[in-house]
Amino acid sequence: MDRYKNLQGNSGITSYSIERDSIIVAFKGGHTYKYNHAITGKEHVQNMKTLAREGRGLSTYISRYVKDLYAEQVS
Repeated sequence: MDRYKNLQGNSGITSYSIERDSIIVAFKGGHTYKYNHAITGKEHVQNMKTLAREGRGLSTYISRYVKDLYAEQVS
């Protein structure tokens, strides 16, 4: 997993891992979720990958557009 840069300084996300058709996101509370094309949607996953690489806006994007559309809870 790559450390999330958190450029705004107030994100609930700690790290992420980008895969071909998905992204795995770890949150401060200890929960980790996998978002994929099939469940979350390709456009959302691609947007999330971009935001993760940029290090800002990922948590807001998830809470605003994705919410509980994760493929699985990893931990």
